[in-house]
Amino acid sequence: MIIKPRTLLALSILTAFHVHSAGFQVAEHSASGLGRAFSGEGAVADNASVIAHNPAAMTRFDTTQFSGALSIVDPEVDVYDVKNQQKMNDVAPLQVVPAAYYVSPINEKWAWGMGIFTTYGVATDYPNDIYAGDLAGDTSLLSVNLNPNIAYRVNEQLSLAAGVNLVYAEAELTRHKGALAVFTGGSASDNLVGMTGETVAWGWNIGSLYEFNQNHRVGFAYRSAVDLDFDDGEFSSYSSGVATNAVVEGRLKITLPAMWEVSAFHQLTDSVALHYGYQRTGWSSFKELKATSSQCTNGECFYKSEKYEDSGRWSLGSTYQLNSTWTLRAGFAFDEQAGEATLSIPDSDRYWYSAGVSYVISDSLSIDAGFALVKSKSGTFTETNKLNETLTFESQGTAYLSAIQLNYTFN
Repeated sequence: MIIKPRTLLALSILTAFHVHSAGFQVAEHSASGLGRAFSGEGAVADNASVIAHNPAAMTRFDTTQFSGALSIVDPEVDVYDVKNQQKMNDVAPLQVVPAAYYVSPINEKWAWGMGIFTTYGVATDYPNDIYAGDLAGDTSLLSVNLNPNIAYRVNEQLSLAAGVNLVYAEAELTRHKGALAVFTGGSASDNLVGMTGETVAWGWNIGSLYEFNQNHRVGFAYRSAVDLDFDDGEFSSYSSGVATNAVVEGRLKITLPAMWEVSAFHQLTDSVALHYGYQRTGWSSFKELKATSSQCTNGECFYKSEKYEDSGRWSLGSTYQLNSTWTLRAGFAFDEQAGEATLSIPDSDRYWYSAGVSYVISDSLSIDAGFALVKSKSGTFTETNKLNETLTFESQGTAYLSAIQLNYTFN
């Protein structure tokens, strides 16, 4: 019946509801970046977290550095079923997103580093007894990207880098009978279908940094698509009749889209810097959610068509060096909607308003803090359930993002 590849669905639902970036991307990689709305991230290079955006900037480090960040995402996403007058409040629970980075220069030409950060992940929790239970339910996703990189300084202006991405993902999804209970028996809150699974996949990334001089630089980075294949998932049919048994093996494939990013940094005065960037994600490659099994009807456990287009993210920010101890940041970003909104992926345009601060504790240790208010554009969309009823939904969302980060330099 309706959702099986909890993984797939999880991916999408998760991040979208958390009001991160367009589609189901996660943007929370550092506290310093959050304070400037992640503007110019591939060129600023003020700490080791630059690995998440452009590893070519590792050549700017003279000494080894470690950065560890912890982000808290507190979304308030409400969805309203117009026909049935059901309001689903706060369907995305609070999440904690950790990240860690290590950069080490080898010599004047070479540097290496590694990042561990979240690329996709969060959770959604709809009420079990809603009318649209077959379209929305409980979803959770965890994904971790282990990203080792190597960088080489070609000359005083140009640096190049390359890396590999080891992505681990696990998820769990459940859907409920909802309106189908009238025909299948039981109650609306009874489980309809579910799926769990985990997988490991590989990708790659490259980066470049061009330094006009010490105060002006621009970066370009590209991350490849990653093919996730949940080939050992467990699909629960319950009483839906979709599979020959209550629990069968299911398989789900999805390609996480490729993306590229251009970043720039300009030190305008001794105290003021300007940074900005543009990120493009190839969402048009995301066309469907499909789970298969030889034990499901016609070999198909679940199918849902998705209408996505490539989308962009614009960001602009500024840094102010108050004194040798304190640094202030601010930023604004606009995330363009990537896909047609659905209950599983209620995508929309998003506006980021960010502020942040850094404090130097000692020559070796500094701390960053960042905060962002992310407003999603309210919208209306329709979905068709298994009874062939077209339901209209209204959605609105706001997210409060906060993060703290420690940076340690090995002098």
